[in-house]
Amino acid sequence: MAGKFEVYEDKSGRFRFRLKAGNGEVVASGQPYATLKGAKDGCAAVQRAAEGASIVEVESVD
Repeated sequence: MAGKFEVYEDKSGRFRFRLKAGNGEVVASGQPYATLKGAKDGCAAVQRAAEGASIVEVESVD
């Protein structure tokens, strides 16, 4: 089964999204948005950014 974005209203009345893998595990979550449209636009932005994205190792910064 393919992953899915879930868009929901949090306890403070802001909208958030989470990306779930096919097995139901949350693999990413978004910042709070003032509007439902903002959260949906955030999902679309993640989809665009992830297409063809490379994996890069970086050093830990403390």
